[in-house]
Amino acid sequence: MDQENVSATHTVAAPAEKAFAVLADPATHSAVDGTGWVQKPVDRAPLTEVGQLFRMTMYHSNHPNGYYQVVNKVQVLEPQRAIGWTTGEEKEDGRLEFGGWSWRYDLAPLGPSETAITLTYDWAPVPQYIREYIRFPPFGPEHLTNSLHHLAELISDR
Repeated sequence: MDQENVSATHTVAAPAEKAFAVLADPATHSAVDGTGWVQKPVDRAPLTEVGQLFRMTMYHSNHPNGYYQVVNKVQVLEPQRAIGWTTGEEKEDGRLEFGGWSWRYDLAPLGPSETAITLTYDWAPVPQYIREYIRFPPFGPEHLTNSLHHLAELISDR
C-alpha cells in the first residue's frame, strides 16, 4: 500500500466547541472508538496542551496479554479546530516509546450548529521493525467512519 494514512469525514449537528470538548475528554474515548479496543482512561484530566500525556487501558484479542495499557502524547491541540496524539507504551524502566502512528481530528465549522469532522489515522513515521509484526492499518476503513458516528451520538447526548 503506497498510502500511509486513512481518513473519514462526517458532519455533526453541533458547534465545533461542543465536538472539541468531547474529543478533549479522555473519558469519552472508549465510547468514540469503533473497534472496542479502547477500554477506559487511566488519566482522566482533559487534554489542554501539546506534549500532555494520557494513558488508556486497552484490549485486543491478538495482544499477548489481551489487556494492556498505552500512553498517548498530544501532538496538536488547537481548540475548536484540531486535536491529535501519537500512541506508544511505557517500558518497565519508565521510558516512553512511541510507535509512530497517530490519530488526528480536524474540525471545520459549517455554521453555528454544524461541524465537519475529519478523523485521520497516519502510520507514515512507523519504523520498519514495527511494520514487521503489525499490519497497517490494523483495522478496516469502516473503523474511522464508525468512530465518527459514535462521536456524533455522544455530542448529541450532551
